[in-house]
Amino acid sequence: MANASEPGGGGGEAAALGLKLATLSLLLCVSLAGNVLFALLIVRERSLHRAPYYLLLDLCLADGLRALACLPAVMLAARRAAAAAGAPPGALGCKLLAFLAALFCFHAAFLLLGVGVTRYLAIAHHRFYAERLAGWPCAAMLVCAAWALALAAAFPPVLDGGGGDDEDAPCALEQRPDGAPGALGFLLLLAVVVGATHLVYLRLLFFIHDRRKMRPARLVPAVSHDWTFHGPGATGQAAANWTAGFGRGPTPPALVGIRPAGPGRGARRLLVLEEFKTEKRLCKMFYAITLLFLLLWGPYVVASYLRVLVRPGAVPQAYLTASVWLTFAQAGINPVVCFLFNRELRDCFRAQFPCCQSPQATQATLPCDLKGIGL
Repeated sequence: MANASEPGGGGGEAAALGLKLATLSLLLCVSLAGNVLFALLIVRERSLHRAPYYLLLDLCLADGLRALACLPAVMLAARRAAAAAGAPPGALGCKLLAFLAALFCFHAAFLLLGVGVTRYLAIAHHRFYAERLAGWPCAAMLVCAAWALALAAAFPPVLDGGGGDDEDAPCALEQRPDGAPGALGFLLLLAVVVGATHLVYLRLLFFIHDRRKMRPARLVPAVSHDWTFHGPGATGQAAANWTAGFGRGPTPPALVGIRPAGPGRGARRLLVLEEFKTEKRLCKMFYAITLLFLLLWGPYVVASYLRVLVRPGAVPQAYLTASVWLTFAQAGINPVVCFLFNRELRDCFRAQFPCCQSPQATQATLPCDLKGIGL
């Protein structure tokens, strides 16, 4: 690297350093502002106190912590490398930063896998999801499991990895010495988790597509002796009314042993059309986050595979630097995706922060809990 005192080298390097520091500062500010704003919105708005938004809250808080812990270290390393002065970060500091980067990366991967499973259950097995998984205990268990698995998966980079000589390396998932078994296992585990998440969403897509197929109606007469219609030709409305607590007379033969809903058990058990649309929109938002995670981390994983399986110099430095910076951008992109894909969040944001919108929009905005849910 040219010194600032050399002719023709100081101006270009100073401009490059300024652009790099400005970009990193912008990423840091966007990540902290977006994630903190999202966290405040979740905490203040009672209509968002549901399991999917609790998981989003944990994901955004982890992204904010990653940006706060890693980006300043990268900025400091860039300044030291440009000035060619100051002591380089020690081996312990490099390992600690690599551990934090791996921890937050695997936490996001495992949490997105758990979110994909819950989204599948919310649509394919809605009754089980509504009774067992819709509350905050399920979200808390998923969050704890994601952090525990990420902690277990992040230790190999600390034990097997070392410090890098690139100024972008302190928060990258450095895997040195190249070709170490821990490096390959780390990359394979990350690829397996991300691939499993996409397989879950693919299965969900097939489930929704199969339920949209038109089938011919079978006109089979229902059986009724005392106005309790049952049998192959029954539409199920009488049974549903009886189960919901509106039944009168004797128990239908097909419902013997089923306890009807009383006055205090009026919660809906079936996935009605509006709830189905809401769950589908949440699935689209979460899959957009998962897809962006793959797109932003994919180039760095590919570069790491090449460095492990081929040789360290097989990847151009420009590609490696760009792939590392894409991973930095992932720390601040989730709040933007959530606000773009979820109208409920936008409505709640307008209701909680009316100063961020025009007076005309403020007059036309209803409270969030009175408006419909969805895009």
